[in-house]
Amino acid sequence: MTTFDFQDGNGFVPAHRHLNGGGWVADTANVSAKAYVAPDARVYDEARVSGEARVSDFARVCGNARVCGNARVCANARVYDEARVYGNACVSGNACVYGNARVFDFAHVSDNARVYGNAWVYGDACVYGEALIKDTKFPQAKRSDGYSFIAVPCKDGNVRVIAGCRYFTFKEAKKHWKKTRGGTPLGDETMIILKYLESYVKLMRKNNEHTS
Repeated sequence: MTTFDFQDGNGFVPAHRHLNGGGWVADTANVSAKAYVAPDARVYDEARVSGEARVSDFARVCGNARVCGNARVCANARVYDEARVYGNACVSGNACVYGNARVFDFAHVSDNARVYGNAWVYGDACVYGEALIKDTKFPQAKRSDGYSFIAVPCKDGNVRVIAGCRYFTFKEAKKHWKKTRGGTPLGDETMIILKYLESYVKLMRKNNEHTS
């Protein structure tokens, strides 16, 4: 059995080098074949790197973090806890994204910035320097199995549904969950949640038009 010490206090644990890049990945973590992990980058604990995401340079992705899509984590950046980085987002420099934070769309977090708590950084946003971003609120709903669905505005003008590493327009979301959950109680519940979020977004837009 191959082992590696990720320098996190747990000593040597079962691990392997990722075929695309050669970086060390703990056997408890999951990295897709198309994702890239650089030789000096590390992915461990229960972390997941999926799609064509890249973990480059000396970056670390750990805890229960998720890096998905075309997202990039590079330089000395750290993504951990329950944090999510996806879309075309980039976390670089000595930045840290952790807690329940989300970084997505075309957002950039760099330098010594910290994004944490329930914060969301998205669109063309850039968080850098010594910035600290902690809280942002968006309409959301939790399914009976604990899976959370959140509606967020994005750079292209669409509102997307984020659930785990899913990053869908409402149309894409309905198609996906009909295909994967259709005809089941969770599938029916998901459709109700999507309808609620879509109605909520329309109402907020209408209210904003009246107040502008």
